[in-house]
Amino acid sequence: MLLQPVWNFLLGHSSVQRSPFFPVLFSLSVYLIFCLPFLLLDLLSLRWTLVRRYKLQSQSSISWASVRSCLALTLYNHLLFIFPLTVLNWYLRPVQLPQEAPPLHHLLAQVLVCLLLFDFQSFVWHLLHHKVPWLYRTFHKLHHTYTSTSALTAEYSGAWETLSLGLFAAANPMLLGCHPLTEMVFFIVNIWLSVEDHCGYDLPWATHRLIPFGLYGGARHHDLHHLKSKCNFAPYFTHWDRLAGTLYTGD
Repeated sequence: MLLQPVWNFLLGHSSVQRSPFFPVLFSLSVYLIFCLPFLLLDLLSLRWTLVRRYKLQSQSSISWASVRSCLALTLYNHLLFIFPLTVLNWYLRPVQLPQEAPPLHHLLAQVLVCLLLFDFQSFVWHLLHHKVPWLYRTFHKLHHTYTSTSALTAEYSGAWETLSLGLFAAANPMLLGCHPLTEMVFFIVNIWLSVEDHCGYDLPWATHRLIPFGLYGGARHHDLHHLKSKCNFAPYFTHWDRLAGTLYTGD
């Protein structure tokens, strides 16, 4: 099995995976690592027009105040809300680590299904929180503080939004009975796509350029949502917005 050496390595550190601290430290560290390259691009874009040409909103620039604000809220949500819930989950559902790794095709198929489920759940949640004024004002407006997206704005959200989307992400692998390695890969991919959505750059190797036929929205798709607010509610794929008549490409 192709994934068995990887899984054997992780099993060698099973005490880390079984720790109640692991889920929150894992998600936070992966998120910040994925944000770093885009923060570097933000710094370089201040001096290099070669980098700035790829910015979706070329007139915008990131400020240290916004970086501090985004980091502070991310840490606050992780420490006060996500961490207690992961400890509760750890207590109620002890971590099970099977000896065998999943087949590669099985892992890839389940990661894709998890992404499609998360995309649908987030679309419905997002659409409701824009269509119902009370929900928008109370829970979602905070995320729209910045009309110009940057990587760290991906998790610039209140507790309700953070926990709702976190619940979708955690529940889908559980519902599908995913292997722990599949669950881990899904979390990594999901965090990357969320950061890329908010990065503020239309790069040549971006995910939406790799997936054909306009099936995937990507950073440009979500940046238009932050600008226009009444379109592009699905986080990743475009089919739900097409069906709902809320897809906007800017063309």
